[in-house]
Amino acid sequence: MAEPPLPMPLDIDQIKGFLDPAEGAALQRAALAGAPLGACLEIGAYCGKSAVYIGTACQSVGAALFSIDHHRGSEENQPGWEYHDPDLWDADAGAMDTLPVLRRTLRAAGLEDTVIPVVGRSARVAALWGGRLGFLFIDGGHTLEAALADYRGWTPHLAPGGLLAIHDVFPDPADGGRPPFEIYQRALASDLFVEVEAVKSLRVLRKV
Repeated sequence: MAEPPLPMPLDIDQIKGFLDPAEGAALQRAALAGAPLGACLEIGAYCGKSAVYIGTACQSVGAALFSIDHHRGSEENQPGWEYHDPDLWDADAGAMDTLPVLRRTLRAAGLEDTVIPVVGRSARVAALWGGRLGFLFIDGGHTLEAALADYRGWTPHLAPGGLLAIHDVFPDPADGGRPPFEIYQRALASDLFVEVEAVKSLRVLRKV
């Protein structure tokens, strides 16, 4: 996994989000490797930065990316929290709403036919999902309840040989929250996954 990143269809730095470019390139590599085995799916779209990285990879091989998010923001995005962005607040709804921004991002990137937004809560969609996944990116809510629901709900759909990517994995608790690290540890302890790449806070594992 050492190929250079694919050319971006727009200035990726202009998209709101928390994904490092090196992590984005790693997601592209994982999506390209997993796409032949099943669908590509991400949990946690926010404003579309990861969807552009992954969607560009999917587009290059004729695959699609399902992008799941309720678009009301994670706990840390709410008013009064560290990562709240008032520009994303919908006063009429009294809630965050990132869906319009995601749609603008996908249009600007030419990915509207490649990235398929699914608006809903991850656990609910997982319970109804019937297809096989070749690539799964978990970057949803960072409470333990949300992270465990994403892991438990979606990893059974991952095909053998499929790739699981988890964002915001911080071994040192001083660097960030623990739930993504805890589901990463759970995956390794299950003997169902082996780690294939670590890039900054991103971990990529293959299902055996």
